[in-house]
Amino acid sequence: MLDAQRLLRREELQQRVLAHARGAENDVLLAKMLASAALGVGVLPNDLGLGIEGISRLLERHYPGLRWSLEDDARHAERFPEREELVALMLEHVDTPCVETVDMARIVAAACMGGNHLWEDLGLWTRADLSELMTRNFPVLAAKNDRDMKWKKFLYKQLCQREGIYICRAPSCEVCADYAKCFGPEE
Repeated sequence: MLDAQRLLRREELQQRVLAHARGAENDVLLAKMLASAALGVGVLPNDLGLGIEGISRLLERHYPGLRWSLEDDARHAERFPEREELVALMLEHVDTPCVETVDMARIVAAACMGGNHLWEDLGLWTRADLSELMTRNFPVLAAKNDRDMKWKKFLYKQLCQREGIYICRAPSCEVCADYAKCFGPEE
């Protein structure tokens, strides 16, 4: 949990970023992630896992004129093939991938490498922020999560099913001993 001073600082950073926003759909969510990354909240580096060129293009597309510290960060490089599988999974559920959905898929996949809830690893402020991100950018995939499974578990379950791997021994989620771990609150 962030202390009051860091919460205030994060909100100030978000407002600083949003002052340069073009008014695109993902502006607010990206501003939250950027503000959190700048304070070391979540697992995303300042480049949101996009690399220097990728984050530079994203900043120009969403926040022209914003001066932001850019640094390349190869966190979780050992899990790069897994990241690419997650990106591919998300993009398989988009009719026509555009630069925006590709970037969002890369950011989400980079955050999946963290150990907390996905919304926390992304540096978002609530699980509702993540649901908004998924619904807006990957609506077909989001619609598959019709029972509100935790997003990271849902994505990995989709990867396993895509490969024909079914690791859960229960015949359905409702009778599984781990039901609360997958579907319970994330607070």
